[in-house]
Amino acid sequence: MKKDIPDLKVEDIALAIVPRDEDLWDSYIINLKDTTIESVLINSKGYGNVDGEEVKTTVLRHFFEEIGPLRCVLIEPVQPKLFELTNEYWVSFVQNGHMYDKKYVFVRGSIHEEHFTTIPFINRKGVMIR
Repeated sequence: MKKDIPDLKVEDIALAIVPRDEDLWDSYIINLKDTTIESVLINSKGYGNVDGEEVKTTVLRHFFEEIGPLRCVLIEPVQPKLFELTNEYWVSFVQNGHMYDKKYVFVRGSIHEEHFTTIPFINRKGVMIR
């Protein structure tokens, strides 16, 4: 029955996009928990409308066997021209025998210096969704 399925909320997992240089940025997953997360699967894609045309990027999939407590892991490089699109990261992982998932969406225009914050564990400025 539906009432028997636990309603598990993802907490203390963040995604960040941080500039490496003018031509390349990096996306990171950040485990802010005091425990390890396992079987971490991340699907990333971009989509939107540019100059009146519908644009979709290839879906990329990344797998990490585990991410330790209070750790930050590089997911992939990101070209700044993709910031004209909505960039979506769907994260699934296992913790304490339960599967969790959450969609992190960087909407068009959100990856901008005015939204910068200091990113934990790498001590660089970037945009973070928690």
